[in-house]
This record gives sequence, C-alpha cells and structure tokens, in this order.
Amino acid sequence: MAKSPLTRKAPLTGAFFFFWLLSFSLQGACPVPGALPTHKVRNVVDGDTLRLVDGRSVRLIGLNAPELARKGRSAEPYAQAARRRLQQLVHDNGDRVALRLGREPRDHYGRTLAHLYDRLGRNLEERLLLEGLGFHVAFAPNGALVDCLAVAEREARRAGRGVWRQSPYRTPWQLRQSGFALVGGTVTRVERNRGGIWLQLDGPLVLRVEPKRLGQFDVAALRGLVGRRVEARGWVIDRGRRGGVNTMESRWMLPLTHNGMLEVLR
Repeated sequence: MAKSPLTRKAPLTGAFFFFWLLSFSLQGACPVPGALPTHKVRNVVDGDTLRLVDGRSVRLIGLNAPELARKGRSAEPYAQAARRRLQQLVHDNGDRVALRLGREPRDHYGRTLAHLYDRLGRNLEERLLLEGLGFHVAFAPNGALVDCLAVAEREARRAGRGVWRQSPYRTPWQLRQSGFALVGGTVTRVERNRGGIWLQLDGPLVLRVEPKRLGQFDVAALRGLVGRRVEARGWVIDRGRRGGVNTMESRWMLPLTHNGMLEVLR
C-alpha cells in the first residue's frame, strides 16, 4: 500500500531502568530514548489503557485496541485478547513499566499519554501492533514513534494477524455507528473554509482537517486528491444526530488528527 504523500513531568515512581538499545530483528523497531522512570502497575483496564499504583490512568500513545463491551455494545473482536496480552506483558515485567511521556502529556479525559517499555527496552505498543491486537493511530504533537509503529502494523496486516485476519476496512456506505473505523473511498470534492479543509468521499462521509491541524498536512496535496482513492482512519462522528446536515452526502465525519491517518491508495 502506498504511503500518503501528505506528510508534514510526572512524579518519578520507583527506580530508573537504564536501557541499552538492542539490535532487533524487526526492521524499524521503536527506539527507547535511554533512561526512563519505571512505575508500578495496579491493573490493566483494556488493550490500550492501564492504571498505575499512584492513581494515574495511562493511555498508550499510537495504539487503539478493540473496545470491550460497554454501554450496550458487544465487545469488538480481539478486545479481550488485547487486554490479556497487555496484562501478560506487564506481568512478565514484574508489574512495572517504563513511561516515555508524550509532548502533550494528557488527553481531555485527564489520562496520562505515554509510550510504554519493558526492562529490555521493548516498546509495548509495537509488540501489540505486531500481533494484530490493535490499530495504529496518530495525534499531533505526539508523533515521535509514528514511523516505527506504522511498520509494525503493516507487518501484522501483511501476515493477516489478529484484527487483520478479516479485513476491518469499510466503505462510507457501510458505516453504522460512531467510533473508530478504517474507511476508504474516492475523493469527490475538496473545500476549505473557516472550519478547515473538508474532503468529501463517494458516500456519506467527509474527512475534516481542522485549522489547528493544517500544519501537519501538505495543503496543496490535499487539494489535489480529487479523483484519488484514499484510506483514512480515526473516530467517526454521526453528524446526522446534530441536525442541519445533509445525511445522504455527509452524515459521517472523520476528523484527521495527523498526516499518518490518511493514505493515498491510487
């Protein structure tokens, strides 16, 4: 699959683990940046979130694991497997993890945003992606490991592991509810206004790059996507519930949070 051309202190808990870079057989293995503080884990919430003994909830950067059952929705495929695997990785490391905080260290839920490593310097998001137990996601400005995590996902996708055993890819017409989706289609129109840049696909889905994210994208390249087939990923919003939207054309909106969330297929 062709890569998109659109690319543009928490308290220390526990001891320091001094990691040395290892020679991984995997091409593009995510590097550990030297010495990192380690923290005791209280419990693993799901495949991409855990809670520390100090009370912080930590959301793994770069990984979106399938959702567990909640609010009347059934568990997504591999949701339980992703949580069990993260539990195992944490347990095998003495229930401790090393944290590399993101440039933006908290999300709007108040969770700590971080990359996780074990005592051997292995990145846990990368390991889960390699096993097909989640999808690669990217949010500016927390894009330090975008390239190596994308390599890990591509390997799992090529091998058909986990969530890639059956294609999760959807067309705009197949969208049924809000939430994370991997979706694609042909760009039929590109518009720019005060709300950012809008890419209308051939179906009831529009991709949006809000003004504060435009620095992540090549705007001229976005304008040139009319007639091109693209694949986007992110959290789809049901605009039809808000009213005043032409639901036949753009009921669904997918905000693009980083250039790594959009690829040009042809």
